[in-house]
Amino acid sequence: MGYWYLALAIGTEVIATLALKESEGFKNLTSSIICIIGYATAFYFLSLVLKTIPVGIAYAVWAGMGIVLIASISAILYKQLPDIPAIIGMVLILAGVVVINVFSKTVGH
Repeated sequence: MGYWYLALAIGTEVIATLALKESEGFKNLTSSIICIIGYATAFYFLSLVLKTIPVGIAYAVWAGMGIVLIASISAILYKQLPDIPAIIGMVLILAGVVVINVFSKTVGH
């Protein structure tokens, strides 16, 4: 169940971050509300994740996947295209997430 909660934590964090961009410094009420609720929900699900997955592993996956998803969605929605070093960095982040999940003995399989 931990990885389902982690996926929900990542998804709601991504939604909250996109809403943060749209909130224009918390001037847009709807986006601001979505942002606040999204982050609260993300942290709630992350707290559930920590019952079964070590905090370092959970946070690494949560942060890494959030970075890659936000950068990818921002490239599409806002035309904020990452340069080659940023793309290489994100590929390395994805590789790190795979290594953690496939090879780490600290992750409960």
